[in-house]
Amino acid sequence: MLLIRLMRRLVKQGSFTIIDADGTTHRFGDGTGDPVVLKFHDRSLGRRLFFSPSLSFGEAFMDGAMTVEEGDLYQVLTILMANIALRGDASYSSFPALFDGLLRRIQQFNPMKRAQRNVAHHYDLSGRLYDLFLDEDRQYSCAYFLRPTDDLETAQRNKKRHIAAKLLLKPGMKVLDIGCGWGGMALYLARETGVDVTGLTLSVEQHKVATERAAEAGLSHRVRFHLRDYRAETGRYDRIVSVGMFEHVGIDHYRTYFRQIQQLLEPDGVALLHAIGRFDGPGSTNTWLRKYIFPGGYSPALSEVLPHIEQSKLLVSDIEILRLHYAETLRHWRQRFTANRAEIARLFDERFCRMWEFYLVACELSFRVQDMMVFQIQLTRKIDAVPLTRDYMVDWERAHVPDNEANGSDESAAA
Repeated sequence: MLLIRLMRRLVKQGSFTIIDADGTTHRFGDGTGDPVVLKFHDRSLGRRLFFSPSLSFGEAFMDGAMTVEEGDLYQVLTILMANIALRGDASYSSFPALFDGLLRRIQQFNPMKRAQRNVAHHYDLSGRLYDLFLDEDRQYSCAYFLRPTDDLETAQRNKKRHIAAKLLLKPGMKVLDIGCGWGGMALYLARETGVDVTGLTLSVEQHKVATERAAEAGLSHRVRFHLRDYRAETGRYDRIVSVGMFEHVGIDHYRTYFRQIQQLLEPDGVALLHAIGRFDGPGSTNTWLRKYIFPGGYSPALSEVLPHIEQSKLLVSDIEILRLHYAETLRHWRQRFTANRAEIARLFDERFCRMWEFYLVACELSFRVQDMMVFQIQLTRKIDAVPLTRDYMVDWERAHVPDNEANGSDESAAA
């Protein structure tokens, strides 16, 4: 079997066993660590996994063509992804990965109508789903862990405060939130700093919830949300923030995205981009993730982003890399999803639960053992739009820690 030959080349560490559909046992690795056992229930699965591993592995788990007989999915993917990372090349992924690289511009082509369909695929699911695994503010992006003991709610408040500190906000400023989600960041900025916020989303469900939240908070006069593509926005803003949206832009549209920010930003304005990126240079989105979770999505290398910023005449005034923060965020999401799995299965079905379990586990490990990270890029139009040192960020952040969190240690988690 071609797959067995491939696995012998790939899995050098760990204790990994496959029982094929004929009942034959195949063992891989050096026997270290906790053992995991996969069982195949379809004779064609080995061939599919060899020719299209990045798609077929997730599909086989979703559909029950492959089950974990010993250990769990997290342990299975840890061994596989850690061994892939050790190889330091992509030869394990066979021919489909080569085509992915060639076709990635087509895969990431996101004109307005297609972008809205892609967003609806993921974000217009039942709101109850997101209540069951996100924090109370529905922050669906990387949290910021100041301490290893931070819970998800605390870490997400840390994230909002960390971003606000980089924006140099003053009461009355006009702020644009591109990709506002369910409105949590916009509402935080308005409450905490007295700014006026306009949020943009392509999700019908997010727009509805965000608008309701602004009304319930008594902030509709200073916070409003539009069902609108960033390319259709007009006007001028003192500050622009975008959190967890850039991953849906696509490399074909980076020039348009940054030129639009440059045109919308006041001459002395400041923008902050928070997005998932990759350490290992340009690549392509995992085939399974692109098909089932984030169609049209891509997390870029900085080398793909910075040239377009330069061409747009924006200045990079600060870059920060968050490494393991998203791994920890996804761990919390995964644990909450697992704790509420029975209710999620009632909302959808078992196949959906297996699909999202695979999504959360694989994404967590892509940050923990492979090459994914999060970057925050601060942008200006003028070289003197922000102070000469970063002290203002730290000072603002510390001054806005809630009293019930102020007694914790300032020592950061390993990140």
